[in-house]
Amino acid sequence: MPDLLIELFSEEIPARMQDKAAIDLRKLVTDGLVDAGLTYASAGVFCTPRRLAVSVEGLSPESPDTREERKGPKVDAPDVAIDGFCSGAGVSRDTLEARLTGKGEVFFAVIQKPGRKAADIIAQVLEGAIRNFPWPKSMRWGTGTLKWVRPLHSIICILTDDSGTEIVTISIDGIAAGNITRGHRFMAPGEFSVTSFDDYEAKLKRAKVILRADERANMIWSEASNQAFAAGLELVEDKRLLAEVAGLVEWPVVLMGTIANNFLNLPPEVLTASMKEHQKFFSVRDKTGQIVRFVTVANRETVDNCKTILAGNQKVLFARLSDAKFFWENDLRVAKSGGQVWLDALDNVIFHNKLGTVAELVDRMAVLSREIAPLVGADPDEVEVAARFSKADLSSEMVYEFPELQGLMGRYYAGEAGLSHAVSLAAQEHYSPLGPSDDVPTAPVSVAVALAEKIDKLAGFWTINEKPTGSKDPFALRRAALGVIRLVLENGLRCPLNTILWQSIVENFIYFEWAQEQLICQDTDPEHPVGKIGLDGFRKEFLSRHDKAITKAVAADLLTFFHDRLKVFLRDDGYKPDLVDACIGASGADDLLKISKMLPALAAFLKTDDGVNLIQGFKRANNILSQAEDKDGVEYSFGADIKFAEGGAEKALFIALDVADAQIAPAMEAEEFSVAMSAMADLRVPIDAFFDTVQINADSAVLRRNRLNLLYRIRTICLSVADLRKLEG
Repeated sequence: MPDLLIELFSEEIPARMQDKAAIDLRKLVTDGLVDAGLTYASAGVFCTPRRLAVSVEGLSPESPDTREERKGPKVDAPDVAIDGFCSGAGVSRDTLEARLTGKGEVFFAVIQKPGRKAADIIAQVLEGAIRNFPWPKSMRWGTGTLKWVRPLHSIICILTDDSGTEIVTISIDGIAAGNITRGHRFMAPGEFSVTSFDDYEAKLKRAKVILRADERANMIWSEASNQAFAAGLELVEDKRLLAEVAGLVEWPVVLMGTIANNFLNLPPEVLTASMKEHQKFFSVRDKTGQIVRFVTVANRETVDNCKTILAGNQKVLFARLSDAKFFWENDLRVAKSGGQVWLDALDNVIFHNKLGTVAELVDRMAVLSREIAPLVGADPDEVEVAARFSKADLSSEMVYEFPELQGLMGRYYAGEAGLSHAVSLAAQEHYSPLGPSDDVPTAPVSVAVALAEKIDKLAGFWTINEKPTGSKDPFALRRAALGVIRLVLENGLRCPLNTILWQSIVENFIYFEWAQEQLICQDTDPEHPVGKIGLDGFRKEFLSRHDKAITKAVAADLLTFFHDRLKVFLRDDGYKPDLVDACIGASGADDLLKISKMLPALAAFLKTDDGVNLIQGFKRANNILSQAEDKDGVEYSFGADIKFAEGGAEKALFIALDVADAQIAPAMEAEEFSVAMSAMADLRVPIDAFFDTVQINADSAVLRRNRLNLLYRIRTICLSVADLRKLEG
């Protein structure tokens, strides 16, 4: 079986596009080959800045012959119908076969297609792949019709087997496929031929091209780490930057340079951001954590051992860091004066056109964070200071230049403004957690502000009905909800979520309607009363007239969204959604911590025989009771009386329910969920015995009503532990 090698050689492909382009090329090629009837053993994909390559091993030499039968119209059908069938099947009318079926005599077309040579299929598949390649951005180069991310120079397309190498005949916009490629642009630009993938990779390496991206990355990391270690320093790990730099070079040459002393007083994060963002440099730190050197990666060797390249990089870095130093010093002057200039500037920064400015967002966060502060053990006054300063750095020059430093610079500036360590830490940590792997803040002030920031964001977008839909979540609301869940659970917080959500939604309604009223005033009547009473006056007026049912419905809908995200979060721990629903139904829906504590006990209970059988008994009791209530139009909740019990099984169930009730209620109150589950499990035997020996729908109306009331007790006691109706199966 032959092996296939394809290389698309072009001008430099942007590093951010290379990995996906390689994967797309492999998929387009292999899917096309399989659809055409070929099989293969394995397929590898490779990329450098100037080439995409695919190696397919164990390819079948040709596609198999195929035979297909298609049922057509009846023999006596109109000629138009028969001719249309022939055209669709690609056969002539005289080749049709008439066969007798249950619906009469019908025409059948037998379509036989001989197999095709692999080379013919490859040519067709590769041309389609190249012409329809899904580049994020592409354009037409020269006079041809082909669109490509950068000018395409040559194509290798060869089949190799024991008999030798065959060049697949294909030409795209005048570029004919062959077995010729080129080496490194500067160090080995000459052409050379290849006969197989192994020959291709070996000759590329001799021509100063490392084909495999992971090999280039490993070379860079190993050499950079060794140079840093030799100087008594440590290379700062950055996997994303490493992958990007590996996509910028075909022959990596690692160089370590120095940073001028007058920049060493900059925060290390500023140095790292400046070097990474503009120059793609790695940072090197000393034992104290200070960034003192940098590592750059050249794409060639030179006669002076790259001294000129390194000097040029250091010169450019000096200019970049000079800018960063200028921003830092200007920001420090503002911070030391208290940062009020930044806070005032937030009035001119729009958070959302329906939710007001960032300054108004901060006001809402300050109010909400004071409400949350007692729940996390934080001082409300300190929390409010932290909330009001949390977004100040958005107005700073440093964050304007490096948006990824927001929050971090806020921590530095809060310290320079003379604010407490807790406030400084909250300025950085209130954005966290940003994702499932991000650390969760634990400092009380940080937790309070982080919760306020995320809850206000969710409440605001629920207020204006901008919720996530399907896969679309432009405002990262799912991530915000997950952040709230992690903050609550990982800090062990008792948080009355429903109340807090409602308060935040009301506040967002106030700001939303206030903004609308202001627009009306500006457009129609500048002397409108709203312009005189101000926001505080408008708040009082709104609270006196607003419909609480509307805002509480919005809060309930948002709480349901939290439950959905909680199910996703807990699924990673092995808890199925129906199990979470069962705990939500019995625990008080807004106590996320209680729900998380109930889950292990309920899951363990359901793994026991008693648990499984009790569920069946409960469902039987609930079904009988629900049917009787629907039929009779009453609720059987008036209390069963043991004096009407007949037989030992019925009396035993009365006693067992009394015992369970006495145990379960205090256990649930004390959150001793295993004790409650155990007490519920003890009901399994008496419930089974009751159903085995007692007729619920007795002839006596008194007995029937009493037994239905007894079923109501079973349902009530079980539902006080978990909503077993939510369990599937």
